[in-house]
Amino acid sequence: MILPILRRLALLAVLGGGAAVPTLAQAPEPIKFGKPNLEDFNPKNFVADSTAEAVVLCDYGVSRFAYYDDDFHIVFERVTRIKILKKSGYERATVKVPLYHKNASEEKLTKLRGFTYNMVNGQLVKEKLESEAMFREEASPNVTVRKFTLPNVRENSVIEYAYTVSSDFTFNFQDWQFQDDIPVRWSEYRASIPKYYDYKMLMQGYANVDVSEHTTGTMQVTVQEGGGFVGSGFNTQRVSGSSTTIPVEVKEHRWAMKNVPAFRDEPFMTSSKDYISRIDFELAGMQWENQPYRAVANTWHKINEELIDNENFGVQLKRCSFLKDQLTALMAKEPTPAAQVAAIHSLVRKAVKHDGQNWMYSSGPLRKAYDQHRGSSADINLLLIAALREAGFQANPVLLSTRDHGYVDPEIMPLLSRFNYVVAHIALPDGQEVLADATDELLPVGMLPTRCLNSVGRLIMPTASASRWISLAPQHRLTEYQQIQLTLDEKGGYSGKVHAEHGGYAGLMQRDKLRDKGEKKFVEELLKGREGWSIDKFQFLQRDALEKPLTLDYEMTVAGGEAPAGTLYLRPLQHFGNTRNPFVHESRLFPVDFGFPLDETLLLTVNLPSGYEVEELPKPTSLALPDNGGRFIFQAQPSLGVLQITSRLNLSRPIYSAEEYSSLREFYRLVVAKQMEQIVLKKKS
Repeated sequence: MILPILRRLALLAVLGGGAAVPTLAQAPEPIKFGKPNLEDFNPKNFVADSTAEAVVLCDYGVSRFAYYDDDFHIVFERVTRIKILKKSGYERATVKVPLYHKNASEEKLTKLRGFTYNMVNGQLVKEKLESEAMFREEASPNVTVRKFTLPNVRENSVIEYAYTVSSDFTFNFQDWQFQDDIPVRWSEYRASIPKYYDYKMLMQGYANVDVSEHTTGTMQVTVQEGGGFVGSGFNTQRVSGSSTTIPVEVKEHRWAMKNVPAFRDEPFMTSSKDYISRIDFELAGMQWENQPYRAVANTWHKINEELIDNENFGVQLKRCSFLKDQLTALMAKEPTPAAQVAAIHSLVRKAVKHDGQNWMYSSGPLRKAYDQHRGSSADINLLLIAALREAGFQANPVLLSTRDHGYVDPEIMPLLSRFNYVVAHIALPDGQEVLADATDELLPVGMLPTRCLNSVGRLIMPTASASRWISLAPQHRLTEYQQIQLTLDEKGGYSGKVHAEHGGYAGLMQRDKLRDKGEKKFVEELLKGREGWSIDKFQFLQRDALEKPLTLDYEMTVAGGEAPAGTLYLRPLQHFGNTRNPFVHESRLFPVDFGFPLDETLLLTVNLPSGYEVEELPKPTSLALPDNGGRFIFQAQPSLGVLQITSRLNLSRPIYSAEEYSSLREFYRLVVAKQMEQIVLKKKS
């Protein structure tokens, strides 16, 4: 009797309703809502958290399955308690709960409750979360956010909230984040999953897991047989059948972390989501009683076909005939395929301005974005691909995840949600492959925006079997070149000329800055932090030649002292080189990701005042990072009345592992120290 019932249950063919309650033999709950600990109001217990704006005292979540309305549903319950330490932590009192919806189904938020606790004159006072403090926002076409704010929050308040989310979407099992950008005293997550569901659990992060328990239990599922409806119209009546309770095996999981340090943003990193301690769930498949395993996870073949047939993706790539005349004229002007691609890229880049929205689906017909001269990144780059195809080139879209959206691991099951951007891939007749993005009017063809330099992308081909992963490694470097000629006077002042070239990604950054600020303000910013400086003449060259370095030539003077000095102390590179080490912390748990390799060259010539000679001079230096990771060369050479200084810094890779951090930090420390070393000149007696 039981197996047939289970089979009908698993195939969701049972009439009537029922309930499911897991029988869990687990540890006690770490928090009881409505019962704050009085020790949490004693400031002595938070002395170690003096730099934090708040502390998560406990964050506790449970996800389990329930069976009703002839189907399995996911029920997620959460209780969170936070101590507010500073005014900057008040924003912790505003909480957002995302709810997924599709077609007629939506996740439901219930049992929402909250309190703010304050100690007033030695008495604990609590204030309740009121319904008027709750709001609804549409975050995306499939996600609604319920937002609420706890009342009367002040320094030393303790806030607490709890809620339940019920979901029909078994693919959307609740993920959990153990770490935050504030300290976490205790974070615990429990999951109870029927044996029918196969979830891949993806644990990441660098904090230690203090509890990881996995056991097997049962949940009692009550179903009805033989029930249904009889009659018709207004005379329809429900007839109850007999009920049967079935034990269903469940896998029970419990994870917990204690005293989790606040996640610290570091320079040169991608999204914190790539490194913060968390666990994600992905539904891979299901297997009912006596039934074969049924994979529900997407395959790249299936995703490829869906994208090609999607009205706002593949279909739009066939609708660019409105540019035919312009493309024909461009093709006739340019002698080579590479030049033709660059011309088409320029046409799209200048025709449609990026509205700041990044996505991989167009917002509508590409013709609309072109006519309105404004569109999302997908509107622009899909238009670029469509225009290239119209001109006869083999151009196809590449899905990627931007640096602030998170890393994509090719080994993890295919998920479109991991991507949020699309760029163009062009296969030229000579076999060369080019990646292109037209969202920035100052971006040359073949260079991706910095936000797109994030490991790998997925090339979507007209034939699914031809799709593949491709590297997003930059084809350009960040290059800075400065040639400086200075004439020093007896008071320690100097005048001279500077020739600066900003190439590759430095050129893109400086052109963006120049466009936004204009030439005058651009030059004025050069004077910030350079006391006594004045710039008398300046000229920008190659401003519109995007494939070439942006060049700035200027003449400058720096005031010296009030009277001639017998000894002059100089640090000539303090305004041209590296003045601080960007790596201030002793250790780092995740990679340093610059995005691109780097080259900096300084050639400085100083004409000494008459009658002075060099008394102290920095020694030559040659530094090298392990495994050919980079080099630094410094040399200062005096000759008759002239001092010549050469400084070259090279980082040969865009990414350095956490294990290489200490070497990189020490490398930069030595570079800064050398470039800031003092030169002493003494007047001849």
